[in-house]
Amino acid sequence: MIVKDVIDYLDEFAPLCYAEEFDNVGLIIGEYNQKVKGILVTLDSTESVVEEAIKSKCNLIVSFHPIIFNEIKSITTKTYVERVIHKAIKNNISIVALHTSLDNSINGVNNTICQKLEIKNYRILIPKKETIKKLTTYIPSKNVAKLKSEIFKIGGGSLGKYDNCSFSYRGIGSFKGNKNSNPKIGNKLHYTETEEVCVNITFLKHLEKKIISALKQNHPYEEIAYEIITLDNFNQNIGMGMIGELNKPMTENKFLSFLKTKMKSKSIKHSRKLGNKINTIAILGGSGSFAIENAISSGADAFVTSDLKYHDYFRAENKILLVDIGHYESEQYTKKLMYDILKKKIPNFAIVLSKTNTNPIMYN
Repeated sequence: MIVKDVIDYLDEFAPLCYAEEFDNVGLIIGEYNQKVKGILVTLDSTESVVEEAIKSKCNLIVSFHPIIFNEIKSITTKTYVERVIHKAIKNNISIVALHTSLDNSINGVNNTICQKLEIKNYRILIPKKETIKKLTTYIPSKNVAKLKSEIFKIGGGSLGKYDNCSFSYRGIGSFKGNKNSNPKIGNKLHYTETEEVCVNITFLKHLEKKIISALKQNHPYEEIAYEIITLDNFNQNIGMGMIGELNKPMTENKFLSFLKTKMKSKSIKHSRKLGNKINTIAILGGSGSFAIENAISSGADAFVTSDLKYHDYFRAENKILLVDIGHYESEQYTKKLMYDILKKKIPNFAIVLSKTNTNPIMYN
């Protein structure tokens, strides 16, 4: 097994193409073709984690946060980032990061928080746009069933809670092959009209290469007429945050105590209490101030996230309880999630869950 294989396994669960544009995901340090001897799974790629990988004989680190996020002009030992890069390269250790690709997965970071808080009926808080594409092609009627079947097998035609979705209609296609053509229907250099079926199938953008491959393998024509467009529709299964309901409503005080216990938070910051019952909860692991208005407009009684600044609390506008549980605390269960993903895919391989606590924030 090589590094690329591991990336492909992770990509099946949380496709890297759904990461935010500002992010840095995938292979951060190393080589795709490097043979993997052992995998260390961590939240952050710190110097201590690289040391742990060396001691554990793991030459691949799968990290949630990318060690390289901002521009780097040198690789010395001046900063912790440069030291990590230097030590990883020196010891032939590759580093892969998932970050917002896992944030945007419906089964990712925020799903895990929902499980810990026993939230029910949860859904994506901010569904992502431009992740759905549509294939349109024209094909003889006798080939339609086989083409659709093969595209459905690889995930095309999935729409929310429904699978095998498509729309077709009949029409007349026309063409004339040149002297180098070998037409399936009609003859070269002769104008031909034939009955065809227009087939439309939507698919998630990370499947595009597989969709095109299936089209080419199952279409009888020498030259295939097709088009792929990106839809502006919101994708209800990909996006930031979650919103759902508690098992039963709580007072604000009880809810804050519940959060501290479940999320192992030593200290919680929050906006002014409003005296309301807390039932509908919006959640966004990591820095989530950008989603405050989304949480309010979605009807949440409380928004649980981290890294809220002084002026962010004013944005509550007496409409919602804003709760900052801490960045590390909001993402602490992500390490185990990544470990479980890999263990399920490659159960008999050396995968180590890092014992290093990478939380840089101390409380007194």
